[in-house]
Amino acid sequence: MGRLGAVRIILLPLILGFASQAWGAGFAIFTQGASSLGQAAAVVAHAEGPSTIFFNPALLNDLSGTRIEAGTTLLTFNRSFKSSTDGRVHDMDDDLYFPSTFYLSHTLSDRVALGLGVFSPFGLATDWDPRWEGRYISTRAEMTTYTVNPVISFRVSPRLSLALGADFVWVDAELENKIPAFPLADINQKFKGDDFGLGFNLGLAFKVTDRVTLGLSYRSEIDLTVDGDASFRLPHPALGTYFPKTGGKADQTLPQQAFAGIAWQITDPLTVEAGVRWEDWSSYDQMKIELDRPIGPPGGAASVKVVPRDWRDTWACNLGVKYQLNDRVTLLAGYLYGENPVPNSTFDPSIPDSDTHLFTLGTDLTFGNLILSLSYGYQKQENRRKDNQIGAEYALLGGTANGRYETEAHLAALSLGYRF
Repeated sequence: MGRLGAVRIILLPLILGFASQAWGAGFAIFTQGASSLGQAAAVVAHAEGPSTIFFNPALLNDLSGTRIEAGTTLLTFNRSFKSSTDGRVHDMDDDLYFPSTFYLSHTLSDRVALGLGVFSPFGLATDWDPRWEGRYISTRAEMTTYTVNPVISFRVSPRLSLALGADFVWVDAELENKIPAFPLADINQKFKGDDFGLGFNLGLAFKVTDRVTLGLSYRSEIDLTVDGDASFRLPHPALGTYFPKTGGKADQTLPQQAFAGIAWQITDPLTVEAGVRWEDWSSYDQMKIELDRPIGPPGGAASVKVVPRDWRDTWACNLGVKYQLNDRVTLLAGYLYGENPVPNSTFDPSIPDSDTHLFTLGTDLTFGNLILSLSYGYQKQENRRKDNQIGAEYALLGGTANGRYETEAHLAALSLGYRF
């Protein structure tokens, strides 16, 4: 079995993120409310209810009284792979995902506002057929994060507001993939682990004129050490000597993010915002993996491995339009283009990321103090080809998973808010 990918046990669930990601580079998630989705997240310079806690908490001063909002987004992905080895097409299992959010805001005075957000800023879900060509790289991976984010915003002057918040993050990760054990059946390996981390976020809102607002926000990187256990389902009990259940850990950094937007209220009912987003994925240059016990046959067992990732920083740009048709109905639309951080040299099926295009439509419906937001997004990722040495050790078994990857996604979001 030689190297057999022993330390892959804890590699993939940590370097991944929501490989069925919702228009975020790498493994970032930006489905943080139906109204914001309807505008393709171009909401950094104008407030869209208490979900502004995520995009720019300095806008909380523009919200009156106490507001509460809860919502979820249904995500479904169509992902396929066409092998360059035999021309066969493999489809990823079409699971449904429901990242959900909760936001609460309260205005203490003309100058001070408070907020609390609970959301998932990063995540992962990939589920390939256990028999597919790339099974030795990945069959199933899932990563879930939850953030609790209390914030406070100060109106420094009639035109300037500043905000500060803390991010309490919990991450849970799980991975399954195969190890070849010829002439026996494949070994199934699984890793499950979790960790807590702490970061912070900042916001700024400046009214350039009565109709033009500039918004800036920042989220810090968060360092994690995911601890867990690796276990194996073996085709023969004798292999248990070489593949014992063991603990393991790996360091992971959630990248820092910066947002900027400028909103222009062209007329009383019409607001347009253009924005950009930067993410520091270049901080993810490698993954160091440590197991408590060596894994693998005599002469090939390993307990430590450093895996190069060499990811790069990414930019995204977006445009959102909001038109208040009447007192009850507001129409929303948006477009986003985002770069991906994964270079060709380290691209693999565990996170088949590519540059993305997102087109969105939505509406806000107001019924007294109740606000119902609905939106839909179509995400098309540009086709991506894998032609590298990832999985080359399994080439004789047809396990490189080199070929063409295609992905599209449908997003349907619903949020319900109330103003007290």
